[in-house]
Amino acid sequence: MSTTAQLQRTDGDPPDDRRLVEDARAGDLAARDRLVARYVDDVYAVAYRVLGDRDLAQDAAQDAMVNALGALGRFRGDASFRTWILRIALNSARSLLRRRFRRREVAIVAADDVAGAGEDPANRAVVLSEAERVRAALQRLPEKQRLSVALRIEQGLGYDEIAGLIDSTEGAVRVNYHLGIKRLREMLQ
Repeated sequence: MSTTAQLQRTDGDPPDDRRLVEDARAGDLAARDRLVARYVDDVYAVAYRVLGDRDLAQDAAQDAMVNALGALGRFRGDASFRTWILRIALNSARSLLRRRFRRREVAIVAADDVAGAGEDPANRAVVLSEAERVRAALQRLPEKQRLSVALRIEQGLGYDEIAGLIDSTEGAVRVNYHLGIKRLREMLQ
């Protein structure tokens, strides 16, 4: 492959996280925006898995993104940026959950999480009902099992990344994941 072809291919690739973090630390607002755009969905998904409520998850995700951007100077690079920011999201969601329980608020589950508006109403009702059963069963799992299952399936994280997020060992994450899946199957039968 020619040098020109290599340059064209790498010029079209998005900058890696390390470069974006360096640029954002230097005050590049576009780099900060790209980091946010790259991880906002993952951050929200982690928060939602902990909280089980869309509005609270949005609040926790916003707090996590603001905290992460404010703490970029403290990012050491020991873990990947993704793992670091998801850890901040997890902590933000847990903090919000603790405050929520102190206030004794009750979460209201939104019915429009699944299924598109153009579907047959009968099919939509079945899909929503099943999705609610799975969501409710997932919420009944112990926290480490719930997070292991959700982060593995929904975020596609490896066991090592999940271990870093939930302060556990990789072996314990594997066990929690498999126990969580087993319990979900039992609850949904």
